[in-house]
Amino acid sequence: MELITPSFGLIFWMLLGFGILFFILAKFAWPVIIKSITDREKRIEEQLSEAAKAREEMKNLKSEHEALLAQAKEERDAILAEARKMSEKMYDDAKEKAANEAQLLIEDAKKSIHFEKMKAVTDIKNEIAQMSIEIAEKVLMEELTDKDKQEALVAKWLKDVNIN
Repeated sequence: MELITPSFGLIFWMLLGFGILFFILAKFAWPVIIKSITDREKRIEEQLSEAAKAREEMKNLKSEHEALLAQAKEERDAILAEARKMSEKMYDDAKEKAANEAQLLIEDAKKSIHFEKMKAVTDIKNEIAQMSIEIAEKVLMEELTDKDKQEALVAKWLKDVNIN
């Protein structure tokens, strides 16, 4: 039963030991413990504020990244549109140049055909003239074989010629 109801001396020594322990802890341990707890609280608050700042920076970086990505897409679209325009312009220029060259070739061919036609007509005229002369020579030779026919022909030509 002594364990359940301690004696006065035991209580006194227990209180005295507890008081000394409480004094030593209050004097040396608690200020260090309280200081470390407050330091830890400050570090945790600082880390939380840094995490919040980092989160804000990440949001800003994300929005900047999205803006840069959108700008890059716009620049890409503009470059592609410009490339398409240049391609179409080059195609149109090449088409126009080909049409002009074809027109020049057609005109040159027409001129060449015209000159060849004129040359052929001239050659035909010369050939006809040459044949006419040969036929006239043959006809005259045939007609002038007889002396009476020659004199009649010369007389006819003399009548046609007017002498002033």
